[in-house]
Amino acid sequence: MGVNISKGFLLVLVGLFAYLSLLLVLPFSQYVLGAILIAYVLYPLQQRLEERVAPPIAAFALVGLAVAGFVVPLVVIVAAIASDARRLLEQVNTDSIQLGELERAIEEQTGQSVDLPSALADAAQNVGTMVLESSTEWFSAITHTLIGLGLAIFLLYYLLKDGSDLLRWMRELTPLPDDVQDDFYQELDEVMWAVLAGHVMIAIIQGTIAGLGLLATGVPNAAFWTAIMIVLSLIPLIGSFMVWGPAVIYLFLIEEPLLAVALFVYSMIVVGLSDDYLRPILVDRYAELNPAVIILGVLGGVYAFGVMGLFYGPVVLGALIAVLDVMNDHYDRLEDEPGMR
Repeated sequence: MGVNISKGFLLVLVGLFAYLSLLLVLPFSQYVLGAILIAYVLYPLQQRLEERVAPPIAAFALVGLAVAGFVVPLVVIVAAIASDARRLLEQVNTDSIQLGELERAIEEQTGQSVDLPSALADAAQNVGTMVLESSTEWFSAITHTLIGLGLAIFLLYYLLKDGSDLLRWMRELTPLPDDVQDDFYQELDEVMWAVLAGHVMIAIIQGTIAGLGLLATGVPNAAFWTAIMIVLSLIPLIGSFMVWGPAVIYLFLIEEPLLAVALFVYSMIVVGLSDDYLRPILVDRYAELNPAVIILGVLGGVYAFGVMGLFYGPVVLGALIAVLDVMNDHYDRLEDEPGMR
């Protein structure tokens, strides 16, 4: 009786502290999930580097690589968008706008005199007031983002450095035989790489290929729209067409029919067929997930996990399938065994 009470009290403590720990993690869940994802991708490199250097040095080098891989493309995209905006502003002939002539035209049409400089000044003052009122929210959001990024970097470092110890601890904590755990982790690893290779990597390649078409045909802000197409390519049945389709229409509207036709043909053939050639190459090595699992995981994952749900949504469903497969293979044996380990 006393043993059962002690076990029950211990389970209550575990549940209590697990709940409190979840409250601590939730405000930065996106950054934690991002760090786990990057650590998973880089962990094979960490193991190879540990054969030559100490684990802290290997982890530090890979964190630097991850930061550079995120910051450099971000700077390039921002610089490209800024350059497009600057060229757009240079095309505007500010001398063509004469406030005096505009005031006379308005008075002739409406019969009422207006003071445009005063109206513009009032509008600017109202905008300034709105910006000032929302500055606290912006400051809070920026602070939260910086703290989250710093937390993700620290988590990434320790996940890489202590990854082997973490995996060993998880195996010891799990009340299953070693061979069952081996099967489960192998199935889960295949699911993770199937989503990465057959879902995320193909989306990046397709979005980039489509972006090259926008860049070649002179569509404004091609770098920005390339990033949008990469995200849209993560969603089955939608894809990059939601961007390059309107871009074709835009080129027709600005009287560039040859460029519009070229972009349409390039997108239909090169971008459209890239999936047929890339998916067998990248996915055949891993577990292939049904498209229904992908689209349900992506859409439901965004609601459940935010942006990181684009990846973790399909992984969760794939992990459920993996658990069911492992249970189907080993359930009878586990039921007959007197002890789990």
